[in-house]
Amino acid sequence: MKSIVVLGAGMVGSVIASDLAATKSFRVAVADRSQASLARAAARGHGRVRTNEADCSDPSVVAELVRDADVVVGALPSAFGRATLETIARLGRRFVDISFMPESFLDLDGLARKHGAVCVADCGVAPGMSNLLAGWGVARLDRATRVDIMVGGVPRERRKPFEYKAGFSPNDVIEEYVRPARIVEDGRVVVKEALSEPELLDFDEIGTLEVFNTDGLRSLAETLEVPFMRERTMRYPGHIDLMRVFRETGLFSLEPIEINGMRIRPRDVLAALLFPKWTYADGEADLTVMRVVVEGILDGVATRLQWDVLDRLDPATGFTSMSRTTAFPATSVARMLLDGTIDAPGVHAPEAIATIPGVFDRILADQRARGIDDRASVESR
Repeated sequence: MKSIVVLGAGMVGSVIASDLAATKSFRVAVADRSQASLARAAARGHGRVRTNEADCSDPSVVAELVRDADVVVGALPSAFGRATLETIARLGRRFVDISFMPESFLDLDGLARKHGAVCVADCGVAPGMSNLLAGWGVARLDRATRVDIMVGGVPRERRKPFEYKAGFSPNDVIEEYVRPARIVEDGRVVVKEALSEPELLDFDEIGTLEVFNTDGLRSLAETLEVPFMRERTMRYPGHIDLMRVFRETGLFSLEPIEINGMRIRPRDVLAALLFPKWTYADGEADLTVMRVVVEGILDGVATRLQWDVLDRLDPATGFTSMSRTTAFPATSVARMLLDGTIDAPGVHAPEAIATIPGVFDRILADQRARGIDDRASVESR
């Protein structure tokens, strides 16, 4: 039996554990410090997911948890992503991670190579599938000129005043509104304010969404030589203005302020008040919408490659769409780490593995087998 350890039993980690536990030759354990999250993971795990109550923010605890694992899957909040990846790399383990870590992970490539670790980072939906599709599209063209990524998760039913709920780690949602967005223009990386350059776009079956700059290009800005690249997040119209009010008021700040002799971080107060209202109820339907466009020249002809994803909550399992679309790329890669399809030591971005023979087609096949259709189109101009 192959041993798999999932770090983090949250909304996505529990789905990762469940999907992997469906393979009878896998022995799956999930670790988290939340008893409620572990109970949910166990309930979703076909009776085959073992649970460990542990503080995965402590690298020494992580090292002990994964010491005998054949593959480790990281589903922790972004604040713990870098330390976890470094710990796994030093141990020489096989690792796939979905955390939205603020630091670059590519500079840990040498450490992973030194210890024989095989790691794939940023392997969720976006970053993750977006990178994979962009990398494959750029490799297919003779010359790529533009990569444009748009992605968002929203509740199917719009309810004021927020018309939004969080499908993943609350702090990582806030990071989208405060972390400066790196964009490539004329071959140079430029930095723009999060929530900037809003635009309204219409999408079939959904209606109008507003899009805004976020820091989702990640490794693409370093690995692909394309003169124009950007990643934007989508929400229902009105969300940008509300988040700007929160941000400018200081409610997203991590700097403590003193109130009646107590020092409090504004973001902690906001999260305590806001996120119970932004939490999906069991069975409440959500939508994930993503569009990845790669433009360039193929055989002397201007060509546009486009992939569209529209996914919904799975009523059979109760898994939210955001959890599904984030979890399943990681579980596909975990299986390929186990069978040796992906076996080169180092820290790899999703766009780098897209060109390994068989990887791209296998991930898309796994997605479709789970009801997620990445609809592709090719247009010559």
